[in-house]
Amino acid sequence: MQRLDGGAAIPGALAGGVVALGNFDGFHLGHQAVVGRAVARARAEGRPALVATFDPHPVRHFRPDAAPFRLTTLDQRERLFAEAGADAMAVFRFDGALAALTAEQFVTERLIGCLRVAGVVTGEDFTFGNAKGGNTRVLAAAGAAHGFAAETVGPVALDGVGVSSSRIRDLLRQGDMRGAARLLTRPFAIEGVVRHGDKLGRTIGYPTANVDMGKYLRPAYGIYAVRGRLDDGTILDGAANLGVRPTFEPPKELLEPYFFDFSGDLYGRCVEVELIEFLRPEAKFDTLDALQAQMAADCARAREILSAAG
Repeated sequence: MQRLDGGAAIPGALAGGVVALGNFDGFHLGHQAVVGRAVARARAEGRPALVATFDPHPVRHFRPDAAPFRLTTLDQRERLFAEAGADAMAVFRFDGALAALTAEQFVTERLIGCLRVAGVVTGEDFTFGNAKGGNTRVLAAAGAAHGFAAETVGPVALDGVGVSSSRIRDLLRQGDMRGAARLLTRPFAIEGVVRHGDKLGRTIGYPTANVDMGKYLRPAYGIYAVRGRLDDGTILDGAANLGVRPTFEPPKELLEPYFFDFSGDLYGRCVEVELIEFLRPEAKFDTLDALQAQMAADCARAREILSAAG
């Protein structure tokens, strides 16, 4: 799996490919349908299969003060695209220069000039170019004029409701991890490097790994049953606090997983923490004894849930 600069000429071996084009944040069922169609078409025609995504998200460019909303990082998307069968990921850096391109310029300069596409697959709501001047009809007309195929994949519904990143974000804010996972086809996961913290957890028998939530959407604050995936492939079950730790001062927003039966050093290592199930909201405890008793109950419940999840 290669990661390419969407503003530079593509390697010759990947020219003439079929490109799935979109933001693909979250890579949910709808996104998977678009990428799956591009991969299937590429394989049928003996062409490379590519996924083109945008980073930062266009919303971040136009509304830099917007609250964190990301569902995946580029690294996560790259792994997901590879698992879906793509040969490469092209990243369009969304900045002022890209935002200023007209729809025609985006087609001629980026899709044809840089990616040298033979085919493009998008969702039916995809827009592009300055002031959203391009849509699927414009793309189809451009394809006919410039000699590449343009295909649109319709929306995907689950339980009679369309699958969307907005719907997933709502579910996460409500603490409905299982509902979000159904749309994502996997648990929502936050990935980051473990940092040194206040080391309060180890003083009460629950050493935690401190993970900055960065630009990720903030799910409901509270306690979760989690599964951690380390950079060496090790999988660890645990419980985590996601929020501001109201029992301790000063408040500090963190994801703090405590991994059962693990005593290794995680500082400086990358860990992906899957939020499997919301257990309860955050609470402030009057004493450390009360906090420890609740944490023991939380961990016991998390073990049950994770054991049943397999």
